[in-house]
Amino acid sequence: MASSQPDPAARRRQIIAGVVVGAIVGVVISLVTQFWLWLPAGLAVGLAAGAIMKPPAQD
Repeated sequence: MASSQPDPAARRRQIIAGVVVGAIVGVVISLVTQFWLWLPAGLAVGLAAGAIMKPPAQD
């Protein structure tokens, strides 16, 4: 049986993907609103989402 814990490399990729998506969203919102503090907020949300979401199963 597979373990319930995800592979550490998959977890790391998931967190990196979350931070990248958060950075992109933060930059876009910052450019639209002209309020630069959306960038760190986007990074924080991306980091949280990457840490919370379970990586896809590896076959």
